[in-house]
Amino acid sequence: MQIRKARLEDLEVLLQFEQGIIEAERPFDPSMKTERFHYYDIKAMLNRDDCIIVVAENKGTIIGSGSARVLNGKPYNNYNAYAFLGFMYVHPAFRGKGVNSLIIDALKQWANDNELSEIRLQVYSENTSAIKAYEKAGFKPILTEMRLT
Repeated sequence: MQIRKARLEDLEVLLQFEQGIIEAERPFDPSMKTERFHYYDIKAMLNRDDCIIVVAENKGTIIGSGSARVLNGKPYNNYNAYAFLGFMYVHPAFRGKGVNSLIIDALKQWANDNELSEIRLQVYSENTSAIKAYEKAGFKPILTEMRLT
């Protein structure tokens, strides 16, 4: 298995992964649109200097993805910028095999290379399998967003 920076020629697979993420997250958020939509402008992300998308390849087939982008800290933070992770997806046939850990390791290295000591992500509070995976990678919950309709 290999982790590498995503390329423009990977776009079609990445767009499929994005829809996989949306379908997996839709049960956790009743406010999500029912029609097809996009979370990300993947093509633009591939061309930005303050962002990286990495993919996991197994025998030449892309089986997972993740992204990191630089975001500005808030005025009250003790850091100016941080890495925000997203676009985390592993093909169902490869889940539980350490693919997500390899992707996160690559994104952590990118953050380190860009002198970003803070790394954050968001996950639905009811997505217990994702939370366990992120906790295994060293993440800790810090905030719960709540809603009222």
